[in-house]
Amino acid sequence: MQKATINGKNFEITSTDQGFVVNGNSVQWDLVKISEDYFHILHNNKSYRAEVVKQDASTKSVVIKINGHTYTAALKDQFDLLLEKMGMSAAASTKINNIKAPMPGLIIDLKVKAGDVVKPGDQLLILEAMKMENILKSPGEGTVKNVKVKKGDSVEKGQVLVEF
Repeated sequence: MQKATINGKNFEITSTDQGFVVNGNSVQWDLVKISEDYFHILHNNKSYRAEVVKQDASTKSVVIKINGHTYTAALKDQFDLLLEKMGMSAAASTKINNIKAPMPGLIIDLKVKAGDVVKPGDQLLILEAMKMENILKSPGEGTVKNVKVKKGDSVEKGQVLVEF
């Protein structure tokens, strides 16, 4: 079983030998792939043109345009549902406590300060190591509590650089 949330509405989806069952109702449809992101669907004697606008595997979400109307779907498979049931949702796993130096080096630039709110992928600082600049990015969401280093500081591997 899988769950999908599409524009705020929840659906339970089960795959069977005969097709799909959505919220307990069997769904009969004919799907033909036209090109890479375009599909033609026949359902209840109606024709639909579908386009996959955007896919994000990391968040298990997809944006689909059907006959000119855009729908955003967030998907959860059986493993996501089991983790959620056990209280270990994926959202909790992206919470960060601190960023440590991955190698010894020199802090050449700071991109954040205490109080800044960061999202996954936001630049935090630049660490120079072995004559190469390494941009350290946020692995998750958080609010910067404290920046433990300043520009020009030498750091050791494993040293805490930013606290959340």
